[in-house]
Amino acid sequence: MDSTQIIELVSYTLPSIIITFVGYTIFELYTKNEREKRQLLVQKETKTDILPLRLQAYERMTLFIERINPSQLLVRITPISEDKNDYANYVIAQIEQEFEHNLAQQIYLTEDCWTILIKAKNATIQAILFAAKNEKIRDANQLREFILKDLSEKQSPTNVALSYLKNEVSQLW
Repeated sequence: MDSTQIIELVSYTLPSIIITFVGYTIFELYTKNEREKRQLLVQKETKTDILPLRLQAYERMTLFIERINPSQLLVRITPISEDKNDYANYVIAQIEQEFEHNLAQQIYLTEDCWTILIKAKNATIQAILFAAKNEKIRDANQLREFILKDLSEKQSPTNVALSYLKNEVSQLW
């Protein structure tokens, strides 16, 4: 093979290789773009389906927080006996029951939000237990009064959780 034949072979082959490379690159970019479009459409459809469920979860957890707010809870649940420990245990059982009823809602909430809700629940229970251990409190009615007075003087953990919930819901828009 002489040099003119090699130059002739390269002059035919090189453009073919370049055209093939350019065509392959364009095809890859096109398919990648189409894949991304499909993913965006699926996400958009899913988001419109999931948003009502998420809002419902936030609504239910708002109701939960309102129901375990001591100012609501202690007015709603009257003492079943004069014993302060029986009353404290009964109120705590009501909080736990309410929480268990809403456990499935964690699927639709962010991890941080769920953690705040658990902390609010636990802080409320701890406040009730702390008040029940107070030696000065003799009966269930005094326990109710003490807890309500104590929480009126400082910010309730349920109020913090409710503010967090409202903030998260506002970010959904």
